[in-house]
Amino acid sequence: MLELAILGLLHESPMHGYELRKRLLALLGAIRAAFSYGSLYPTLKRMRQRGLIVEETPGGGVAEKGATVKGAPEKPLLTGRRARKVYRLTPEGKEHFAQLMAGADSAHAADEALFGVHFAFFSRTDPATRLRILEARRRRVEERRERIREALARTAERLDAYGLELQRHGLETAEREVRWLNELIASEEGRSPRQHTDFGDPLAEPGRPDAAPIQGTPDPAPSAGDPNKQGKGGMRDG
Repeated sequence: MLELAILGLLHESPMHGYELRKRLLALLGAIRAAFSYGSLYPTLKRMRQRGLIVEETPGGGVAEKGATVKGAPEKPLLTGRRARKVYRLTPEGKEHFAQLMAGADSAHAADEALFGVHFAFFSRTDPATRLRILEARRRRVEERRERIREALARTAERLDAYGLELQRHGLETAEREVRWLNELIASEEGRSPRQHTDFGDPLAEPGRPDAAPIQGTPDPAPSAGDPNKQGKGGMRDG
């Protein structure tokens, strides 16, 4: 999972180790227990030895503020007074990333952490792979929903009010996710094969120009004094 996350982030642009670590924490979020500072650099070293990434020092010494790495997008790299090592994805690394994304199976869809990492990089995944992962995830969540329903039917009379509410919460959570997945799948099925999916930077901070739009949030409703303006609704709130 950590390797996939690193490949996905470096697919976007080269990064210093500190910036990469910060972005990984933002990506993994609640599942960051699977990631530690001590595991990042050994993983980077192994990936470098396998030819998936290269390590560079801009300018061969002290990096000037705003310096960029060859092959990177035109946004400046964050640099300090001392030169920092920059990690860049190689063509082999890009190919390996594509293989990992395309090779996702039902086990990946069942795992909350793995599904989350795959989903974060959907904009760099082909439509067929996105659809396959979403459908596998939906099957797993539907199975979990049915297990909760069966358990609730068997044990409802033996549960106190709090236990019953906990079971209901689990059921409602599963039902919401199924509705959300249904909408995503319908969107993928209705998208033109030539249409490029790009929701911006999925990890950009809110308010930044490159922040991804929040899917499913409708436009503000029209004011009472202006009946000609109509808000455009997004996805249903699932």
